[in-house]
Amino acid sequence: MFPHTMGRWWFAHKRGCGPPFMHGGHGSGMHGGGGGDDGGGFGVRRPLRFLAYRLSLDDRQTAEVARILDELKTERAQVSVDERRTVSAFADVLEAETLDAAKLDEAAAARVRSSERLKNAAVTALKGIHAVLDPEQRKQFAFLIRTGAVQL
Repeated sequence: MFPHTMGRWWFAHKRGCGPPFMHGGHGSGMHGGGGGDDGGGFGVRRPLRFLAYRLSLDDRQTAEVARILDELKTERAQVSVDERRTVSAFADVLEAETLDAAKLDEAAAARVRSSERLKNAAVTALKGIHAVLDPEQRKQFAFLIRTGAVQL
């Protein structure tokens, strides 16, 4: 390997080959397990540029998709906070001398409510994106979801 390519190789090797938005780097990650402190989800800047390029979005569409993705990102961040609280509540229940079933049920119910809010936010985001895109862009967006380039 040539010396001038070692840096790029090392960077790609450490991160997993591919663009940073697909592997949770630099404010991104498009799926629940991968990117950043907020548990992944749609980031806004890089994924937006990617979608704007791949879907040939005009300025109006780009602004609307940015708004939708920002709302989804905010909701995912809140779900991440709720998840940490739930884990802490589970740990507190387990740490006690006696198991408090009511606190355990409340922590589990909070997790379910959080998941429900995330589901509703994802559905709302997809409805909004569907309304913004034209039929050909929708086909391309569906292709990106099917191939894993965009993950929900």
